[in-house]
Amino acid sequence: MDRIIMHIDVNSAYLSWEAAYRLQHGASVDLRRIPSVVGGDEESRHGIVLAKSLPAKKYGIQTGETLFSARQKCPGLVVVPANYHLYMMCHNALIGMLREFSPAVQVYSIDEAFLDYTGMETVWGDPVKAAHRLKERIKNELGFTVNVGVSYNKLLAKMAGELEKPDKVNTILSHDEMVRKLWPLPVRELFMVGRATVPKLYRLNIFTIGDLARADPELLRYHLKSWGIYIHDLANGIENSPVSPDARPPVKGIGNSTTIPFDVDNIDEARKVLLSLCEMVGMRLRQAGFCGRLVSVYLRRSDLTGMSHQRKFAGATDHTMKIYEHACRLMEEIWPSKPLRGMGVRVSDLVPNDRLQLSLFEPYSEKKRRLDEAMDRLRMRFGPNAVMRSCFLQSGLAPVAGGVIENFQMMSSVL
Repeated sequence: MDRIIMHIDVNSAYLSWEAAYRLQHGASVDLRRIPSVVGGDEESRHGIVLAKSLPAKKYGIQTGETLFSARQKCPGLVVVPANYHLYMMCHNALIGMLREFSPAVQVYSIDEAFLDYTGMETVWGDPVKAAHRLKERIKNELGFTVNVGVSYNKLLAKMAGELEKPDKVNTILSHDEMVRKLWPLPVRELFMVGRATVPKLYRLNIFTIGDLARADPELLRYHLKSWGIYIHDLANGIENSPVSPDARPPVKGIGNSTTIPFDVDNIDEARKVLLSLCEMVGMRLRQAGFCGRLVSVYLRRSDLTGMSHQRKFAGATDHTMKIYEHACRLMEEIWPSKPLRGMGVRVSDLVPNDRLQLSLFEPYSEKKRRLDEAMDRLRMRFGPNAVMRSCFLQSGLAPVAGGVIENFQMMSSVL
């Protein structure tokens, strides 16, 4: 085994961090041992499940569902609000401890990281024993549990870490061990095989990871193009990317969404909500140094069903009003018959704004760009309400809503 790679994943991160913090500050109940979730603000309808305890999972509660729905499944559910400042502190403490075991640590997300243990045996000894030592130190010193996967590449280390949870060290240290542990699993459990790919594999009589590993590569190429060859390699455990300490998960899209504190049943009001979302999306794009070509709109109706619509445009942009105009057209094309409770906007297919290629069909205005940047500076210095468009006066709506950079991570770009 030429390399030794570990994948560290915090168990139910947000909830574990909340529980550990509360216990350290005198709480008598461990949130991890009762039906509990980390969620949003129910009163203002910003209420979805961000993380859940194992007892809550037994009630069928799922990450991403509304708190209203979760309470119907478990009337005694304990809900705690998210504390992102705490989560970043816990993340930093975790990464600091990992770097004691190896200088080569690559952050994968707020609750996951890869660690290259190659050559560290002279310091910490046998890699599996070291993984157990690391796991126990995190539990005893930081107060939360992790899963550690140990293998000879990043893909298999991550897959190993998922085999048994929580608070476990799992290994895949040889090809035979990979065949024994991974090949019997459903093909949908292979990392990078998503919901769109699974039905295509089923039509080819590929139901397990082993079926995919043994499949004819040319058959996969015919039906799935180069993607078929890529996932065939993954099923065979072929992956050789380095652990890159300086690598950051690439930003694939920048989006913003909100749950509206009242039902929106007319399109003029919906346009205002959309504009407040686009204000933040545009500002985040400019801060990150990107322009985007693909605009997506998501609408959630009062019955909690949703619909989305997207379109690629001729030229990439980071101009707030241009994003808003595109988003409005998309919204109007799918305007529902029922009132809205939630809306979202996302810009993807990003390109760096210093390499922007202008389009003959999309007029470019340096004056508007500078105006956007001036508004950004004022809002950053004096707050989001420092500059607002007149339509928000007396509207009851925030002129700038939310603001989330979405890191849509691809294993091909992070591994």
